[in-house]
Amino acid sequence: MSVVIPAHGGQEKLDLTLAALAAQTYPDHLMEVLVVDDGSRPPIRLPEIRPVNTRLVRVHDGWGISNAVNTGAKAADGEIIQRLDADMVACREHIEALARWHHVTDYLVTIGMKKFVEMPPVTAGQVFAAERLGEVFDLGSAVSSSTEATIAKTDGLRKSRNPYHVCTGPTFALPREVFHAVGGLDPNVARGEDTEFSYRLAMYGVVFVPDLEAQAVHLGLPAQHRDRERAVRAVEPYLAHRIPLRRDLRKDRGRRWLVPYVEIVLDVTDTSEAVVRRAVMAALDGKLQDVVVTLVGPWSRLDDSRRFALSDACFELRLMRDLFAHDERVRLIDEAAPTPAPAPFRYRGPVDVPLHRATLERMIESVQKDLAGVLVVDLPDGRTARLERTSAIGRALLLADGERDADDIIATTHGVRHEPPDRFWPAPAQPEPVTIPAPLTVAVEPPEKTLLRRLKSALRPN
Repeated sequence: MSVVIPAHGGQEKLDLTLAALAAQTYPDHLMEVLVVDDGSRPPIRLPEIRPVNTRLVRVHDGWGISNAVNTGAKAADGEIIQRLDADMVACREHIEALARWHHVTDYLVTIGMKKFVEMPPVTAGQVFAAERLGEVFDLGSAVSSSTEATIAKTDGLRKSRNPYHVCTGPTFALPREVFHAVGGLDPNVARGEDTEFSYRLAMYGVVFVPDLEAQAVHLGLPAQHRDRERAVRAVEPYLAHRIPLRRDLRKDRGRRWLVPYVEIVLDVTDTSEAVVRRAVMAALDGKLQDVVVTLVGPWSRLDDSRRFALSDACFELRLMRDLFAHDERVRLIDEAAPTPAPAPFRYRGPVDVPLHRATLERMIESVQKDLAGVLVVDLPDGRTARLERTSAIGRALLLADGERDADDIIATTHGVRHEPPDRFWPAPAQPEPVTIPAPLTVAVEPPEKTLLRRLKSALRPN
């Protein structure tokens, strides 16, 4: 276990953090602690009371929590990375409680609990000697984290639709290989970096496991308690661009976002430009426009060393490339990636069956009801179109053994559903029948009768 602690100043609180780690029930020889000094002035020093295997790592390039955590993770030797803040005091069983789950399998993220307390006049020696947190901290007046309430309401995350929400730091543990596989924390995310990282973990297919025995206290109240309105506003731009599942943050019509909601993958090999053009226009003109279109074809076959001739064997392919070359919502690749991460959904279907304006919206609505992993639409000609959940694909890749089909694995972990196409490709609305009323019949009097009637009227006595 490698405990990575990013620190920027706060020596007094860090001393208590390290004292608590020195008293852990987890074996000393299986744990190292890396304190990452993120440009502190004066520099961080290691106190007398600290775990046996404690190292101080200085940040030389970059700044911020994400960069500091990444720096520590790169220097770590442990199989498991434990993320802990420099103002957290963990109970004696904290590391052991989170580490034990990782003996079960290698794709778990274990989450510790925390409460917020005002820092009392306590020494590192007292923290080290305390058997329980309640001996040195007033837990009766502690402010509970919303994390614990969410975990309780969702039966330990078993009923949570988006369990990554509770993995917001500053205490969670995961395999080092998984940490690096998803790219670590993003230094460009100045606010909400833990939430964004946890979202990418979810797309990778991990299972989040909270452990109520991994208790800790956070010294001081979080920024949200001091100015919640500004704290929420400050984090919104980062999460809106990077977490498509936060639909509440993407209400602005016509916007383009860093990470799309759906990747639409179309195989255009041996297809005419006219067919592909119709498919792309239908995909980009749907009710759901938070998408990117990936055209899979042998683009690398195109030879630009020669002039484009009308007799070119790759005429249609070259025409398509030139047509979509400057459209940021259309990507040209030779082979589709195993997973569309970080986009949460991927659509795959025949290129000659253009999407209806409501297709994607209705497919997502369908799978979100029960969080199914794959929705397969059986088309009339025997082919299929499918919507895939990225987290389900990620889990299948983690569980793949080379023998079972990915859909067989997803059927067990998330569910695979088949549906007919009628709802997703509705028939064009028939115009209302128009009833044309019969023409009005106007009786026309013959001229001779009109003349006779006028004569009689003139001869009638007054």
